[in-house]
Amino acid sequence: MNISGVVNIYKEKGYTSSDVVSVVRKACGLKAGHTGTLDPQAVGVLPVCLGKATKIADYISGVKRYRAELKLGVTTDTDDLTGRILTENPVNVSIDVLKKTALGFLGESLQTPPMYSAVKIGGKKLYELARAGKTAERVPRTVTISHINIIEFNTMSNTAVIDVTCSKGTYVRSLCADIGRALNCGGCMGDLIRTQSGPFHISESITLDRFKEYINDNQLSKILTPIEGVLPYNAVDAPFSEKNRIVNGNPIPVNICEKSESISEGDLVFLRLNGSSAGLYKRVGSVFKPRVMLTGN
Repeated sequence: MNISGVVNIYKEKGYTSSDVVSVVRKACGLKAGHTGTLDPQAVGVLPVCLGKATKIADYISGVKRYRAELKLGVTTDTDDLTGRILTENPVNVSIDVLKKTALGFLGESLQTPPMYSAVKIGGKKLYELARAGKTAERVPRTVTISHINIIEFNTMSNTAVIDVTCSKGTYVRSLCADIGRALNCGGCMGDLIRTQSGPFHISESITLDRFKEYINDNQLSKILTPIEGVLPYNAVDAPFSEKNRIVNGNPIPVNICEKSESISEGDLVFLRLNGSSAGLYKRVGSVFKPRVMLTGN
């Protein structure tokens, strides 16, 4: 099948992100890849790219939204309740103090990836090193928390429910641990639901079983978001006479493309040829230079 696009999968608990991709690939017979891992015990939105859309997976970012359970008074080696308990501490925190502390994490900050994560160092995933009893020097990276809200707080169980909107690459587990640390009692994450990833919302996601039904009924197109519908870039049309230059990955003059008047220096655009996207291009001076080619295989 010569089909490309992104499908909004609802990842169920127990599946790794790679498990989901494998099931999707086998069901539809297309090349597939996800746009960012979701913990095995987490559920929710996992966009899966199919066909040529796998080439633009790294460009699909946008906001991530989560609803998480924050457990205060407990720290673990994984920063969530699936891990080995390291400490248990008394908790004397009011909801007002919790809210104020959580709001202190708004904005841009440095976050160190947890050892039990899929980040690679020296070709090895951190969780593989952690399971082998090893540690690795982790470089903090910049993340942005744009919204955080305490939905409820049970002072009997010392458990809160929080809504978080954040940038790609943010670990909500680490955020929960950081909040607990700031409260001097420790904390970790319980359940986690990803409610949004970029343009994809949980209300429109489908389970793997439902995905298979669409495949069996030959209705994949009904649940597939086209490549141009995933990324927030304008499209320009190149004349068909430029086909060979485009296929060979050559720059294309801006002034010969239709709808290019509003494209500024450094902007990314979809360059179309005969009505179909030939690739993702960037304006550099007077030409569009290819960044991701969508022609060929």
